[in-house]
Amino acid sequence: MREFTLPLIVLGIFFLIHCKNETKTMEKPMTNPKTIQIDEAIKAGHFKEAQNLINQLKTDSATDDLTLVDLRFKEDLMDRIKLDFYKNEAFVREKLAKYYPDLTHEMLANWESTGALEMRVIDGEKRYFYNAVPNLFRIDKEAKMVKEKTDGVKPDELDLFCLKHTGEVLDKFKQTKKNLLNPVKMNITYNVIVDADVVPAGETIRAWLPFPREDNHRQQHVKLKSANVDKFIIAPEEYKQRSIYMEKVAKAGEPTKFEIELSYESMAEYYDLKNMDLGKYDKRSDFYQEFTSEKAPHIVFTDRIKNLTDSLVKDIKDPYEKFVKIYEFIDETTPWASALEYSTFWNIPEYVLEYKHGDCGMQSLLLITMCRYAGIPAKWQSGWMMHPGNLNLHDWAEVYYPAVGWVPVDMSFSLQDSKDKDVRYYYTSGIDTYRLIVNDDISTEFYPQKIWPRSETVDFQRGEVEWRGGNLYFDKWDYNMKVEYED
Repeated sequence: MREFTLPLIVLGIFFLIHCKNETKTMEKPMTNPKTIQIDEAIKAGHFKEAQNLINQLKTDSATDDLTLVDLRFKEDLMDRIKLDFYKNEAFVREKLAKYYPDLTHEMLANWESTGALEMRVIDGEKRYFYNAVPNLFRIDKEAKMVKEKTDGVKPDELDLFCLKHTGEVLDKFKQTKKNLLNPVKMNITYNVIVDADVVPAGETIRAWLPFPREDNHRQQHVKLKSANVDKFIIAPEEYKQRSIYMEKVAKAGEPTKFEIELSYESMAEYYDLKNMDLGKYDKRSDFYQEFTSEKAPHIVFTDRIKNLTDSLVKDIKDPYEKFVKIYEFIDETTPWASALEYSTFWNIPEYVLEYKHGDCGMQSLLLITMCRYAGIPAKWQSGWMMHPGNLNLHDWAEVYYPAVGWVPVDMSFSLQDSKDKDVRYYYTSGIDTYRLIVNDDISTEFYPQKIWPRSETVDFQRGEVEWRGGNLYFDKWDYNMKVEYED
Protein backbone atom coordinates (compact mmCIF):
# COMPACT_ATOMS: atom_id res chain seq x y z
CA MET A 1 0.00 0.00 0.00
CA ARG A 2 1.37 3.39 -0.94
CA GLU A 3 -0.01 6.78 -1.79
CA PHE A 4 0.76 8.09 -5.25
CA THR A 5 0.68 11.66 -6.48
CA LEU A 6 -1.39 13.24 -9.20
CA PRO A 7 1.30 13.43 -11.93
CA LEU A 8 1.41 9.61 -12.13
CA ILE A 9 -2.20 9.50 -13.32
CA VAL A 10 -2.40 12.76 -15.26
CA LEU A 11 -1.84 11.06 -18.62
CA GLY A 12 -4.63 8.60 -17.91
CA ILE A 13 -7.05 11.34 -16.95
CA PHE A 14 -5.96 13.44 -19.95
CA PHE A 15 -6.77 10.48 -22.19
CA LEU A 16 -10.15 9.95 -20.56
CA ILE A 17 -11.07 13.61 -20.96
CA HIS A 18 -9.98 13.93 -24.57
CA CYS A 19 -11.13 10.55 -25.86
CA LYS A 20 -14.65 11.86 -25.21
CA ASN A 21 -14.97 15.61 -25.66
CA GLU A 22 -18.41 15.54 -24.07
CA THR A 23 -16.84 14.77 -20.70
CA LYS A 24 -15.53 18.33 -20.27
CA THR A 25 -17.69 19.40 -17.35
CA MET A 26 -15.73 22.25 -15.81
CA GLU A 27 -16.97 24.97 -18.15
CA LYS A 28 -20.59 26.11 -18.23
CA PRO A 29 -22.33 25.35 -21.52
CA MET A 30 -23.76 28.26 -23.49
CA THR A 31 -27.43 28.80 -22.66
CA ASN A 32 -29.73 27.46 -25.33
CA PRO A 33 -33.42 28.47 -25.15
CA LYS A 34 -34.38 24.83 -25.59
CA THR A 35 -32.44 23.81 -22.47
CA ILE A 36 -34.62 26.22 -20.48
CA GLN A 37 -37.68 24.56 -22.02
CA ILE A 38 -36.26 21.18 -21.02
CA ASP A 39 -35.79 22.30 -17.41
CA GLU A 40 -39.35 23.60 -17.25
CA ALA A 41 -40.71 20.38 -18.74
CA ILE A 42 -38.81 18.29 -16.17
CA LYS A 43 -40.07 20.45 -13.30
CA ALA A 44 -43.64 20.03 -14.60
CA GLY A 45 -43.25 16.24 -14.87
CA HIS A 46 -43.44 16.23 -18.67
CA PHE A 47 -40.55 13.83 -19.15
CA LYS A 48 -41.50 12.64 -22.62
CA GLU A 49 -41.63 16.25 -23.84
CA ALA A 50 -38.25 16.91 -22.22
CA GLN A 51 -36.76 13.82 -23.85
CA ASN A 52 -38.07 14.86 -27.29
CA LEU A 53 -36.43 18.28 -26.89
CA ILE A 54 -33.20 16.62 -25.76
CA ASN A 55 -33.23 14.35 -28.81
CA GLN A 56 -33.70 17.36 -31.09
CA LEU A 57 -30.68 19.13 -29.60
CA LYS A 58 -28.57 15.97 -29.75
CA THR A 59 -29.09 15.71 -33.51
CA ASP A 60 -28.57 19.44 -34.11
CA SER A 61 -25.10 19.98 -35.57
CA ALA A 62 -24.96 23.41 -33.89
CA THR A 63 -25.13 21.89 -30.40
CA ASP A 64 -21.71 22.21 -28.72
CA ASP A 65 -20.02 19.45 -26.74
CA LEU A 66 -20.60 21.05 -23.35
CA THR A 67 -24.32 21.33 -24.02
CA LEU A 68 -24.32 17.64 -24.93
CA VAL A 69 -22.87 16.90 -21.47
CA ASP A 70 -25.62 19.03 -19.91
CA LEU A 71 -28.26 17.15 -21.91
CA ARG A 72 -26.91 13.82 -20.72
CA PHE A 73 -27.19 15.03 -17.11
CA LYS A 74 -30.80 16.11 -17.70
CA GLU A 75 -31.54 12.58 -18.90
CA ASP A 76 -29.84 11.24 -15.77
CA LEU A 77 -31.89 13.69 -13.68
CA MET A 78 -35.16 12.26 -14.99
CA ASP A 79 -33.94 8.75 -14.20
CA ARG A 80 -32.97 9.85 -10.69
CA ILE A 81 -36.41 11.37 -10.08
CA LYS A 82 -38.06 8.16 -11.27
CA LEU A 83 -35.94 6.15 -8.82
CA ASP A 84 -37.17 8.37 -5.97
CA PHE A 85 -40.80 8.26 -7.13
CA TYR A 86 -41.71 4.66 -7.98
CA LYS A 87 -44.59 3.76 -5.63
CA ASN A 88 -48.22 3.80 -6.80
CA GLU A 89 -51.45 4.69 -5.02
CA ALA A 90 -52.31 1.03 -4.33
CA PHE A 91 -49.06 0.66 -2.36
CA VAL A 92 -49.76 3.83 -0.36
CA ARG A 93 -53.31 2.73 0.45
CA GLU A 94 -52.08 -0.69 1.58
CA LYS A 95 -49.51 0.86 3.96
CA LEU A 96 -52.07 3.32 5.38
CA ALA A 97 -54.91 0.81 5.80
CA LYS A 98 -53.84 -0.12 9.34
CA TYR A 99 -54.18 3.48 10.46
CA TYR A 100 -56.95 4.68 8.13
CA PRO A 101 -59.29 1.77 7.27
CA ASP A 102 -61.75 4.26 5.73
CA LEU A 103 -59.16 6.23 3.78
CA THR A 104 -60.81 8.55 1.26
CA HIS A 105 -59.62 10.16 -1.93
CA GLU A 106 -60.10 13.56 -0.29
CA MET A 107 -57.73 12.64 2.55
CA LEU A 108 -55.03 11.60 0.09
CA ALA A 109 -55.56 14.75 -1.97
CA ASN A 110 -55.24 16.95 1.12
CA TRP A 111 -51.96 15.34 2.20
CA GLU A 112 -50.66 15.61 -1.35
CA SER A 113 -51.55 19.30 -1.59
CA THR A 114 -49.63 20.13 1.60
CA GLY A 115 -46.63 18.02 0.59
CA ALA A 116 -47.05 15.77 3.63
CA LEU A 117 -47.58 12.84 1.25
CA GLU A 118 -44.93 13.41 -1.38
CA MET A 119 -46.11 12.72 -4.91
CA ARG A 120 -45.38 13.76 -8.47
CA VAL A 121 -47.29 13.35 -11.68
CA ILE A 122 -44.85 12.12 -14.33
CA ASP A 123 -46.23 11.95 -17.85
CA GLY A 124 -49.76 11.76 -16.48
CA GLU A 125 -49.02 8.99 -13.98
CA LYS A 126 -49.24 9.66 -10.24
CA ARG A 127 -46.07 8.39 -8.55
CA TYR A 128 -45.26 8.54 -4.82
CA PHE A 129 -41.89 8.98 -3.11
CA TYR A 130 -40.75 5.57 -1.84
CA ASN A 131 -40.68 6.93 1.75
CA ALA A 132 -43.91 8.91 1.39
CA VAL A 133 -45.86 6.92 4.01
CA PRO A 134 -43.23 6.99 6.82
CA ASN A 135 -42.72 10.68 6.10
CA LEU A 136 -46.45 11.41 6.36
CA PHE A 137 -46.35 10.38 10.03
CA ARG A 138 -43.34 12.64 10.60
CA ILE A 139 -44.72 15.69 8.81
CA ASP A 140 -48.47 15.78 9.50
CA LYS A 141 -49.21 16.27 13.22
CA GLU A 142 -52.66 14.67 13.09
CA ALA A 143 -51.35 11.64 11.19
CA LYS A 144 -48.55 11.31 13.73
CA MET A 145 -51.14 11.23 16.55
CA VAL A 146 -53.12 8.53 14.72
CA LYS A 147 -50.00 6.39 14.34
CA GLU A 148 -49.01 6.85 17.98
CA LYS A 149 -52.53 5.90 19.11
CA THR A 150 -52.33 2.73 16.99
CA ASP A 151 -48.71 1.69 17.58
CA GLY A 152 -47.99 3.34 20.89
CA VAL A 153 -45.10 5.70 21.64
CA LYS A 154 -41.60 4.29 21.92
CA PRO A 155 -38.66 6.30 23.27
CA ASP A 156 -36.04 7.12 20.65
CA GLU A 157 -32.77 5.41 21.61
CA LEU A 158 -30.63 8.05 19.91
CA ASP A 159 -32.44 10.85 21.74
CA LEU A 160 -31.87 9.10 25.06
CA PHE A 161 -28.21 8.48 24.24
CA CYS A 162 -27.63 12.14 23.31
CA LEU A 163 -29.43 13.43 26.39
CA LYS A 164 -27.11 11.39 28.61
CA HIS A 165 -23.98 12.14 26.58
CA THR A 166 -24.51 15.91 26.28
CA GLY A 167 -25.34 16.08 29.99
CA GLU A 168 -21.98 14.45 30.72
CA VAL A 169 -20.21 16.86 28.36
CA LEU A 170 -21.82 19.84 30.08
CA ASP A 171 -20.81 18.54 33.51
CA LYS A 172 -17.22 18.14 32.31
CA PHE A 173 -17.31 21.63 30.77
CA LYS A 174 -18.46 23.19 34.04
CA GLN A 175 -15.68 21.39 35.89
CA THR A 176 -12.83 22.09 33.49
CA LYS A 177 -13.95 25.11 31.39
CA LYS A 178 -12.43 23.29 28.42
CA ASN A 179 -14.23 23.46 25.08
CA LEU A 180 -13.00 20.11 23.69
CA LEU A 181 -14.25 17.21 25.77
CA ASN A 182 -14.91 13.46 26.04
CA PRO A 183 -12.56 12.08 23.35
CA VAL A 184 -13.31 8.72 21.73
CA LYS A 185 -11.08 6.79 19.33
CA MET A 186 -12.89 5.13 16.44
CA ASN A 187 -11.63 2.38 14.15
CA ILE A 188 -13.43 2.32 10.82
CA THR A 189 -13.81 -0.12 7.97
CA TYR A 190 -15.53 1.46 4.97
CA ASN A 191 -16.23 0.00 1.58
CA VAL A 192 -17.95 0.68 -1.72
CA ILE A 193 -19.00 -2.35 -3.76
CA VAL A 194 -19.85 -1.86 -7.44
CA ASP A 195 -22.33 -4.34 -8.88
CA ALA A 196 -21.03 -7.01 -11.22
CA ASP A 197 -21.05 -6.27 -14.95
CA VAL A 198 -22.27 -2.66 -14.77
CA VAL A 199 -18.89 -1.80 -16.31
CA PRO A 200 -17.42 -3.92 -19.14
CA ALA A 201 -14.67 -6.31 -18.10
CA GLY A 202 -11.21 -4.78 -18.51
CA GLU A 203 -12.40 -1.20 -18.01
CA THR A 204 -11.04 0.88 -15.13
CA ILE A 205 -13.47 1.91 -12.39
CA ARG A 206 -12.62 5.15 -10.58
CA ALA A 207 -13.87 5.58 -6.99
CA TRP A 208 -13.75 8.38 -4.42
CA LEU A 209 -14.43 7.25 -0.84
CA PRO A 210 -15.02 9.70 2.05
CA PHE A 211 -11.91 10.45 4.11
CA PRO A 212 -11.66 12.29 7.48
CA ARG A 213 -10.56 15.92 7.54
CA GLU A 214 -7.41 16.65 9.55
CA ASP A 215 -7.76 20.43 9.76
CA ASN A 216 -10.44 20.43 12.47
CA HIS A 217 -9.31 20.57 16.08
CA ARG A 218 -12.01 18.20 17.37
CA GLN A 219 -11.00 15.47 14.89
CA GLN A 220 -7.40 14.35 15.36
CA HIS A 221 -4.89 11.54 14.86
CA VAL A 222 -6.28 10.36 11.53
CA LYS A 223 -4.42 7.22 10.44
CA LEU A 224 -5.03 5.17 7.32
CA LYS A 225 -4.31 1.56 8.26
CA SER A 226 -4.98 -0.20 4.97
CA ALA A 227 -6.51 0.06 1.51
CA ASN A 228 -7.30 -2.81 -0.82
CA VAL A 229 -5.42 -1.23 -3.72
CA ASP A 230 -1.67 -0.77 -4.14
CA LYS A 231 -1.96 2.92 -5.02
CA PHE A 232 -4.33 5.66 -3.95
CA ILE A 233 -4.59 9.44 -3.59
CA ILE A 234 -5.69 11.21 -0.39
CA ALA A 235 -7.04 14.67 -1.21
CA PRO A 236 -5.14 17.60 0.34
CA GLU A 237 -6.86 19.52 3.14
CA GLU A 238 -7.59 22.52 0.91
CA TYR A 239 -10.17 20.38 -0.90
CA LYS A 240 -13.28 20.97 1.20
CA GLN A 241 -14.91 17.67 0.27
CA ARG A 242 -12.17 15.25 1.22
CA SER A 243 -11.73 11.86 -0.39
CA ILE A 244 -9.41 8.96 -0.97
CA TYR A 245 -9.21 8.11 -4.68
CA MET A 246 -8.80 4.52 -5.88
CA GLU A 247 -8.89 2.59 -9.17
CA LYS A 248 -9.65 -1.03 -10.05
CA VAL A 249 -10.18 -2.97 -13.26
CA ALA A 250 -13.63 -4.57 -13.66
CA LYS A 251 -13.78 -8.38 -13.94
CA ALA A 252 -16.60 -10.22 -15.69
CA GLY A 253 -19.26 -11.59 -13.33
CA GLU A 254 -17.62 -10.13 -10.22
CA PRO A 255 -18.49 -7.12 -8.05
CA THR A 256 -15.67 -4.59 -7.59
CA LYS A 257 -14.84 -3.74 -3.99
CA PHE A 258 -13.00 -0.63 -2.75
CA GLU A 259 -12.18 -0.77 0.96
CA ILE A 260 -10.21 1.22 3.52
CA GLU A 261 -9.48 0.84 7.23
CA LEU A 262 -8.59 3.86 9.34
CA SER A 263 -8.70 5.28 12.85
CA TYR A 264 -9.18 8.74 14.31
CA GLU A 265 -10.04 10.50 17.56
CA SER A 266 -13.19 12.59 17.88
CA MET A 267 -14.17 15.05 20.63
CA ALA A 268 -17.27 16.94 21.67
CA GLU A 269 -17.10 20.74 21.49
CA TYR A 270 -19.16 23.19 23.56
CA TYR A 271 -19.32 26.96 24.29
CA ASP A 272 -21.42 28.84 26.83
CA LEU A 273 -22.25 31.59 24.33
CA LYS A 274 -25.05 33.16 26.31
CA ASN A 275 -22.51 34.30 28.92
CA MET A 276 -19.80 35.52 26.54
CA ASP A 277 -18.87 38.72 24.77
CA LEU A 278 -18.89 37.45 21.20
CA GLY A 279 -17.03 40.40 19.67
CA LYS A 280 -17.79 42.47 16.58
CA TYR A 281 -17.60 41.38 12.95
CA ASP A 282 -15.31 43.15 10.53
CA LYS A 283 -17.93 43.42 7.82
CA ARG A 284 -15.40 44.70 5.27
CA SER A 285 -13.14 41.65 5.56
CA ASP A 286 -12.92 39.03 2.83
CA PHE A 287 -13.69 36.38 5.46
CA TYR A 288 -16.95 38.02 6.48
CA GLN A 289 -17.96 38.61 2.88
CA GLU A 290 -17.30 34.97 1.96
CA PHE A 291 -19.34 33.43 4.73
CA THR A 292 -22.28 35.82 4.54
CA SER A 293 -22.64 35.55 0.76
CA GLU A 294 -24.92 33.54 -1.51
CA LYS A 295 -23.81 30.34 -3.22
CA ALA A 296 -26.31 29.38 -5.91
CA PRO A 297 -28.34 27.33 -6.38
CA HIS A 298 -28.93 26.34 -2.74
CA ILE A 299 -27.77 29.34 -0.71
CA VAL A 300 -29.77 32.18 -2.24
CA PHE A 301 -31.41 35.19 -0.58
CA THR A 302 -34.84 34.86 -2.11
CA ASP A 303 -37.65 37.23 -1.17
CA ARG A 304 -39.13 34.55 1.07
CA ILE A 305 -35.81 34.05 2.89
CA LYS A 306 -35.38 37.81 3.33
CA ASN A 307 -38.89 38.47 4.60
CA LEU A 308 -38.91 35.51 6.97
CA THR A 309 -35.47 36.23 8.43
CA ASP A 310 -36.27 39.93 8.88
CA SER A 311 -39.47 39.04 10.72
CA LEU A 312 -37.49 36.91 13.18
CA VAL A 313 -34.33 38.95 13.90
CA LYS A 314 -34.76 42.56 12.74
CA ASP A 315 -34.77 44.02 16.29
CA ILE A 316 -32.03 41.77 17.74
CA LYS A 317 -28.39 42.89 17.96
CA ASP A 318 -26.63 39.96 19.65
CA PRO A 319 -25.59 37.39 16.97
CA TYR A 320 -26.17 34.35 19.18
CA GLU A 321 -29.67 35.57 20.05
CA LYS A 322 -30.32 36.04 16.33
CA PHE A 323 -29.06 32.53 15.66
CA VAL A 324 -31.26 31.01 18.37
CA LYS A 325 -34.36 32.73 16.93
CA ILE A 326 -33.64 31.21 13.52
CA TYR A 327 -32.84 27.81 15.05
CA GLU A 328 -36.05 27.80 17.13
CA PHE A 329 -38.14 28.71 14.10
CA ILE A 330 -36.77 25.84 12.01
CA ASP A 331 -37.07 23.44 14.93
CA GLU A 332 -40.73 24.37 15.50
CA THR A 333 -41.87 24.47 11.87
CA THR A 334 -39.69 21.97 9.97
CA PRO A 335 -39.83 18.35 11.16
CA TRP A 336 -37.16 15.94 10.00
CA ALA A 337 -38.21 13.68 7.14
CA SER A 338 -36.21 11.48 4.79
CA ALA A 339 -35.31 13.31 1.59
CA LEU A 340 -35.20 13.02 -2.14
CA GLU A 341 -31.74 12.88 -3.68
CA TYR A 342 -30.22 16.37 -3.48
CA SER A 343 -29.22 16.36 -7.15
CA THR A 344 -32.93 16.51 -8.05
CA PHE A 345 -33.61 19.81 -6.24
CA TRP A 346 -33.42 23.24 -7.87
CA ASN A 347 -33.26 25.12 -4.52
CA ILE A 348 -33.30 23.15 -1.27
CA PRO A 349 -34.16 25.91 1.30
CA GLU A 350 -37.07 27.11 -0.85
CA TYR A 351 -38.38 23.55 -0.98
CA VAL A 352 -38.11 23.27 2.82
CA LEU A 353 -40.06 26.48 3.36
CA GLU A 354 -42.68 25.51 0.78
CA TYR A 355 -43.34 21.99 2.10
CA LYS A 356 -42.32 22.49 5.75
CA HIS A 357 -40.06 19.47 6.15
CA GLY A 358 -36.54 18.33 5.34
CA ASP A 359 -33.74 16.02 6.36
CA CYS A 360 -30.59 17.09 8.21
CA GLY A 361 -28.87 18.63 5.19
CA MET A 362 -31.98 20.42 4.01
CA GLN A 363 -32.56 21.89 7.47
CA SER A 364 -28.89 22.86 7.66
CA LEU A 365 -28.95 24.63 4.28
CA LEU A 366 -32.01 26.62 5.38
CA LEU A 367 -30.25 27.51 8.64
CA ILE A 368 -27.06 28.57 6.83
CA THR A 369 -28.93 30.65 4.26
CA MET A 370 -30.99 32.49 6.89
CA CYS A 371 -27.93 33.07 9.09
CA ARG A 372 -25.90 34.47 6.21
CA TYR A 373 -28.70 36.83 5.22
CA ALA A 374 -28.92 37.93 8.89
CA GLY A 375 -25.21 38.80 8.82
CA ILE A 376 -24.01 35.77 10.79
CA PRO A 377 -21.15 33.88 9.05
CA ALA A 378 -22.19 30.25 8.61
CA LYS A 379 -20.92 27.24 6.69
CA TRP A 380 -21.69 23.63 5.94
CA GLN A 381 -20.17 20.63 7.63
CA SER A 382 -21.00 16.98 7.08
CA GLY A 383 -19.90 13.39 7.03
CA TRP A 384 -21.36 10.74 9.30
CA MET A 385 -23.06 10.50 12.68
CA MET A 386 -21.13 7.80 14.51
CA HIS A 387 -23.31 7.18 17.58
CA PRO A 388 -23.21 3.53 18.69
CA GLY A 389 -26.07 1.68 17.02
CA ASN A 390 -26.99 4.70 14.90
CA LEU A 391 -24.40 5.03 12.13
CA ASN A 392 -25.71 7.19 9.30
CA LEU A 393 -24.95 9.92 6.81
CA HIS A 394 -25.33 13.28 8.51
CA ASP A 395 -25.07 17.03 7.87
CA TRP A 396 -24.77 19.95 10.28
CA ALA A 397 -23.25 23.45 10.26
CA GLU A 398 -20.81 25.84 11.90
CA VAL A 399 -21.45 29.46 12.89
CA TYR A 400 -18.73 32.07 13.42
CA TYR A 401 -18.41 34.54 16.32
CA PRO A 402 -15.34 36.86 16.33
CA ALA A 403 -14.32 36.27 19.95
CA VAL A 404 -14.80 32.49 19.73
CA GLY A 405 -14.26 31.27 16.18
CA TRP A 406 -16.25 28.57 14.42
CA VAL A 407 -18.87 26.92 16.65
CA PRO A 408 -20.49 23.62 15.52
CA VAL A 409 -24.29 23.45 15.59
CA ASP A 410 -26.72 20.72 14.64
CA MET A 411 -30.16 21.68 13.37
CA SER A 412 -31.72 18.24 13.08
CA PHE A 413 -30.62 17.13 16.57
CA SER A 414 -32.86 20.00 17.62
CA LEU A 415 -33.90 21.27 21.03
CA GLN A 416 -33.58 18.31 23.36
CA ASP A 417 -36.39 17.16 25.65
CA SER A 418 -34.94 18.42 28.91
CA LYS A 419 -35.95 20.91 31.64
CA ASP A 420 -32.28 21.87 31.95
CA LYS A 421 -31.97 24.77 29.49
CA ASP A 422 -28.27 24.14 28.86
CA VAL A 423 -29.04 20.55 27.84
CA ARG A 424 -32.09 21.58 25.86
CA TYR A 425 -30.15 24.17 23.83
CA TYR A 426 -26.90 22.17 23.67
CA TYR A 427 -26.87 21.85 19.87
CA THR A 428 -27.16 25.63 19.38
CA SER A 429 -23.61 26.07 20.69
CA GLY A 430 -21.93 22.70 20.54
CA ILE A 431 -21.82 19.21 19.15
CA ASP A 432 -21.39 15.71 20.55
CA THR A 433 -18.38 13.44 20.31
CA TYR A 434 -19.72 11.01 17.74
CA ARG A 435 -18.99 12.56 14.36
CA LEU A 436 -16.91 11.91 11.26
CA ILE A 437 -16.08 15.19 9.51
CA VAL A 438 -15.52 14.81 5.75
CA ASN A 439 -16.84 18.08 4.28
CA ASP A 440 -16.48 21.78 5.07
CA ASP A 441 -18.49 23.02 2.09
CA ILE A 442 -20.98 21.94 -0.55
CA SER A 443 -20.55 21.23 -4.26
CA THR A 444 -16.77 21.58 -4.45
CA GLU A 445 -14.20 19.84 -6.67
CA PHE A 446 -12.60 16.49 -5.94
CA TYR A 447 -8.90 15.65 -6.12
CA PRO A 448 -8.31 14.24 -8.64
CA GLN A 449 -11.17 15.87 -10.47
CA LYS A 450 -14.20 13.82 -11.37
CA ILE A 451 -14.86 13.73 -15.11
CA TRP A 452 -18.57 12.92 -15.26
CA PRO A 453 -21.30 14.76 -13.28
CA ARG A 454 -21.63 13.52 -9.74
CA SER A 455 -24.31 11.29 -8.25
CA GLU A 456 -24.49 13.66 -5.26
CA THR A 457 -24.08 17.21 -6.54
CA VAL A 458 -24.26 18.89 -3.10
CA ASP A 459 -22.88 16.62 -0.39
CA PHE A 460 -20.25 13.84 -0.26
CA GLN A 461 -20.65 11.01 2.24
CA ARG A 462 -21.28 7.70 0.46
CA GLY A 463 -18.70 8.08 -2.28
CA GLU A 464 -18.63 8.65 -6.03
CA VAL A 465 -17.92 6.14 -8.79
CA GLU A 466 -17.42 6.41 -12.55
CA TRP A 467 -15.69 4.86 -15.54
CA ARG A 468 -14.76 6.37 -18.89
CA GLY A 469 -18.26 5.60 -20.20
CA GLY A 470 -20.05 7.66 -17.56
CA ASN A 471 -21.02 8.15 -13.95
CA LEU A 472 -22.24 5.20 -11.89
CA TYR A 473 -25.30 6.26 -9.90
CA PHE A 474 -26.19 4.95 -6.44
CA ASP A 475 -28.36 2.15 -7.83
CA LYS A 476 -25.23 0.60 -9.36
CA TRP A 477 -23.28 0.19 -6.12
CA ASP A 478 -23.59 -0.06 -2.35
CA TYR A 479 -21.62 1.15 0.67
CA ASN A 480 -20.98 -0.06 4.21
CA MET A 481 -19.53 1.40 7.41
CA LYS A 482 -18.32 -0.58 10.43
CA VAL A 483 -16.97 1.06 13.61
CA GLU A 484 -15.20 -0.08 16.75
CA TYR A 485 -14.90 2.33 19.69
CA GLU A 486 -12.06 2.88 22.17
CA ASP A 487 -12.62 5.25 25.12
